[in-house]
Amino acid sequence: MEKNLILVLNCGSSSIKFTVIEPLANRISLSGLIQQIGSNKANIKYTQSEETKTRDLPNIDYHAALQIITDIIHSSKQILDNILAIGHRVVHGGEKFTHSAIITEEVLQTIHDCVNLAPLHNPANILGIKAAMAAFPGIKQVVVFDTAFHQTMPEYAYIYPIPYELYQKHGVRRYGFHGTSHRFVSQQAAIILEKNIDQCALITAHLGNGCSVAAVLNGKSIDTSMGLTPLEGLVMGTRSGDVDPSLHAHLADNLGYDVHKITTILNKQSGLLGISGIDSDMRAIENKVALGNKRAILAFEIFCYRLAKYISSLVVPLGKIDALIFTGGIGENSQAVRAKTLSWLKFFGFKIDPKRNEIHGKNSKGIITEDAGTIAMVVPTNEELLIAQDTLFLAREG
Repeated sequence: MEKNLILVLNCGSSSIKFTVIEPLANRISLSGLIQQIGSNKANIKYTQSEETKTRDLPNIDYHAALQIITDIIHSSKQILDNILAIGHRVVHGGEKFTHSAIITEEVLQTIHDCVNLAPLHNPANILGIKAAMAAFPGIKQVVVFDTAFHQTMPEYAYIYPIPYELYQKHGVRRYGFHGTSHRFVSQQAAIILEKNIDQCALITAHLGNGCSVAAVLNGKSIDTSMGLTPLEGLVMGTRSGDVDPSLHAHLADNLGYDVHKITTILNKQSGLLGISGIDSDMRAIENKVALGNKRAILAFEIFCYRLAKYISSLVVPLGKIDALIFTGGIGENSQAVRAKTLSWLKFFGFKIDPKRNEIHGKNSKGIITEDAGTIAMVVPTNEELLIAQDTLFLAREG
């Protein structure tokens, strides 16, 4: 019997998500998450055979966390014997990868070479790859890059207006992220709309703790909001998104902050958290909005206003909109964010249907707008499935 399972590893800076999936049937055998690695709140939660287990793992280090996942998989002969290949999410592949790839020494070295572009994420991705290679010798390993989908952007979309030699010698340019999610939901939207992906003009909005939008024309990304790092672009949970580049000098000169402190502020203390002073989670913000909290209201308004501005800017490279797609934790679940954002975009022909929006388009193929206007829709993302599909294809072809 042919092996049909793919192990997907998503190794973040302080968390590891793992899934064993049969990609052709979209059937999950095992899924779990180890989070807050390195802290006294570290824990694991995983589901196998419809049974969910949790365990505290105080102060566990990254290597030990990976070993726990390995042990769980090795404890199930049915899973272990049927793993065909392992797919890894890797944040940054630079300019060298436009597609997913089977891991070789050369590929691994290139991921190493991109560490300076993703210092928080690529080292964790590398640890996951090496741990999987040691634990599952002889099993093909595949990498799926967050940045690969955006490598179809034209030069005028990704080159910064700074001295060109910084791009030539040091790779300073816009790369974009969340590519797996943008690719998956754009493909799903084309199916739902009964259109060929090669004939679609779509704007995809991935809204979670990290947020980005992309212009997807004929199945290819032609612009996106994130840049050299995931800090550029939209307001996010704790990230500022776009600010005046001179803010660094202003804070250094007037408050004595060094560059690392400023970068930390912009990445971890800004966004919804920084504006509201309450939380980085949109659900908590919306709860306070309902109670009339002024700073929560301000955070909500800024989030939706900035999102609408970015969406409207992406109409420029597309020339038209076949559909606007909301995805990610906020995009899929916040009717208020979708409604407020679309209220700013009425001039594009969006006419929200409040009833459809309230139930996230569940009885209308995800569509949350009236039939007569431009389409906005909710499409749940499934990055693990796309990673598994890419891995299956490369494992069988390669």
